[in-house]
Amino acid sequence: MTTIGAKVYQKTAFLTGASSGIGKAAASALASAGYRVIGTSRNAGPGEVRAGVRMIACDVTSDESVATAVALALSELGHIDLLVNNAGFRVTGAAEESSISQVRSLFETNFHGVVRVTNAVLPIMRAQSRGRILNVGSGLGFIPAPFSAYYSATKHALEGYSESLDHEVREFGVRVAVIEPAATRTSSETSTVPSDTPLAAYEASRAKYLVAYERAMAAADTAESAAETIVRAAQEKTPRLRYPSGKAARQVAFARRFLPRSLFDKILRSQFGLA
Repeated sequence: MTTIGAKVYQKTAFLTGASSGIGKAAASALASAGYRVIGTSRNAGPGEVRAGVRMIACDVTSDESVATAVALALSELGHIDLLVNNAGFRVTGAAEESSISQVRSLFETNFHGVVRVTNAVLPIMRAQSRGRILNVGSGLGFIPAPFSAYYSATKHALEGYSESLDHEVREFGVRVAVIEPAATRTSSETSTVPSDTPLAAYEASRAKYLVAYERAMAAADTAESAAETIVRAAQEKTPRLRYPSGKAARQVAFARRFLPRSLFDKILRSQFGLA
């Protein structure tokens, strides 16, 4: 809380995808940090509260649903200081194994959903002359991995969008940053779906990838670790554009930047058991 004159000003946060995983952990962490928090999920009921956080229904693929949710959040909070765009899901499989319909659905949630919610909240933040937008990306947003082409593509799109947007809205007192967690142990793994047109040609390499994926998940960071990064990015006076979250994400970001491309490629393929 901040004291302004005789009034106590409490910061507020609006989070999408707050019913589980990183979103749920972030909502709890922000509430503990003193924010009034409203989270969203597609199936939240009227007046629902989960783990002390007010939940409202929102489908980020629907203009009408987003507009209704943001209007309701504003009416309850009075202002929106922080937007955390976290809603999304993941498709795993070779690029050739996903139909155009599946790819379109992935982008509609992971990228267009972020744009839709941000465009609904930005007029509020511009009118306030303050605000911060945190887009939950992924380590795959700067290091594409095999069998994650389209998920990586949505997160790459988020990186470029966020950087451009940050330039555009600074004059209004609004800043934008990307949270980049590596593999994270969360219940949101239920939001990972396989490619919808699997091909026998990729069975062997896909099996090796899945072994590597399970190994990575066994050593992955927790949702609470990513939530700590979100709180830090929300509170820093001068935010950075990118926040690799967790030791693994920081190490890989460093390696990607400084290792020769051929060496990095060799290491990555070795990790996934690819020839």
